[in-house]
Formats: sequence, C-alpha cells, structure tokens
Amino acid sequence: MKKVIGVDIGGTKIRMGVVNETGQVLADKTIPTLLPLYPYLEKQILEVTKEFPDLTGIGIGTRGMVDATTGVVTFEKELEGWQGTPVKEQLEAATGLRVEINNDANCAALAEFRIGAATGFQKVVCLTVGTGLGGGFVFDGEIMNGTHGGGGEVGHLILYPNGLICSCGRPGCSEQYISGSALKRLIQEENVVDPETGQLAIPQNLFRLAANGHTSAIVARERFLSDFAVVISTLQAVLDMDCVVVGGGVSESADDWWENLLAKVEPLKLNPLELKRATFGNEAGMLGAAMLVIDQVN
Repeated sequence: MKKVIGVDIGGTKIRMGVVNETGQVLADKTIPTLLPLYPYLEKQILEVTKEFPDLTGIGIGTRGMVDATTGVVTFEKELEGWQGTPVKEQLEAATGLRVEINNDANCAALAEFRIGAATGFQKVVCLTVGTGLGGGFVFDGEIMNGTHGGGGEVGHLILYPNGLICSCGRPGCSEQYISGSALKRLIQEENVVDPETGQLAIPQNLFRLAANGHTSAIVARERFLSDFAVVISTLQAVLDMDCVVVGGGVSESADDWWENLLAKVEPLKLNPLELKRATFGNEAGMLGAAMLVIDQVN
C-alpha cells in the first residue's frame, strides 16, 4: 500500500504525517515553524524518509498562494523568505520523490472531498473560519487553483465596499467580518460582557452566551451569521456548488450556532445546497496535502 508524507505549514507550527492511500495516519508529529523555512523543512522531511524508506511521494500544504504547476510559493508575507521558493524542484532533487504543493485551505478542502464530510459530492466549497477566512474549491476531483494560485481566496471577497481595511490593504474584505478576529471586534462593538467574569467575553464563549439568551451576544451572533450567509449565497451564485463544508477553529463552537446559520442561508439559496460541518479538525491540511500526491505516484 502506498505511503506518502503530508505536510501542513502554518505560521507557528508544522504538522507532518505519514499517510497511506486510505487516509490512515501511520505517523504524526508537530514541530515549530522556524526560519529560514526551506532548509529546515528539507532536513525534517529527510529524517522522515530515513524512518520510512518505502515512501512514494510528498504532499505539502502551506499558507499563502502557490503555483501548483511549478511548485513555487508565489505570495506569502508572514513567513520571511518563503515567497518565491521553488519548493517542488528543490525538494524533489533532495529526496528523489515526487512532490506536490498547494495552499493549505485547498488541501483541507481536498481532504473533506476525498475522505471527509463532502464524500459523494461533485462540486465542493470548503470554508475555514479561524483567525481569518480561508476557502478551497474542489470541482470534479480537481482543486481550482486559479491562474496565479489565488483560487478560493474567499476571505478577500469584498463584502462591504469601503468597509474595514483588510491585511491585504483593501477595504471591506469578508474576513474582516467573518473570522475569529471579527468576533473580537463584534464583542467590543456590542459590549458583550460575560456575566461569569464581568469582563468582555472571549470569542470561544460568544455563541454559548447567545444560546443562553444574552442580549448583546445575540446581536453579535446575528451580525456575524448574517454576513456569513451572504458570502455563502454569493459563492453559490458564482459557482453553483452542491456542498459547502465549514471548518476551522470557530467551527468548534458550531453546536451553538449551526442551526442559526442554516436558517439564514435557506432563504438566500438559488438552488439546492448542502451545508456540512467539517469531519477533520487540525489534521485536515496534513491529510489533504497527502491526497495531493497519493494518486500521482506508483
């Protein structure tokens, strides 16, 4: 049975796993993200190949934009020196194995499409609501990368023209309104005070407070979910997908808001659409990275 390395590169940590073709994780470790990134990454991967000499490929998911054909990181400002790195070429030369690389949200989408919540669907949009808002599109088994590796950048759809300035420099991007960072701002704007602490609520508790009838928490929740529903509806108008999978850190509290989101999306649907909660949590990027290469190797 084929075995590959799946690597998920984040801003502070890297998760690496040895994965077989059924998605079973045979080995798994998390290491800090250290700079300069490429030589550090190569060293770590070479250590894994020594332990598992029968590996057939390496899949990598990374933050930022990637040219999936050339395997070059085309845009990434937080990891200094990573932008412009020809990861595929260098790592294939170092290991002798096939290497595929893509954006981390695209990898998460691929994992949900292949072995997760979207199994059986054909046109899938995966939305990851964490510190920001990420997206990945998998249509008929293929990741929609776009011309410059920027396909699926849902967080940078303009939701409010002339709105809040995004980290990308443009005003009104959707991740300024749908993200963990947005929840912090909403809590401040609506003065959501947690009665247990007497302090402003933390984002992890906002939806629980709203579910328990906290008035200002309900207002913040409604603002957040109304914007989220509009983004989903807009994506349907453009892509006509048959499934949306919602994951990311904010989805961990979905027991307290999922039915509210479904209710807000329902009247905005143009066609039938399934909304699913993600099967995978923090391992989604690693599993999807493995899936990038698992079908490409003998």
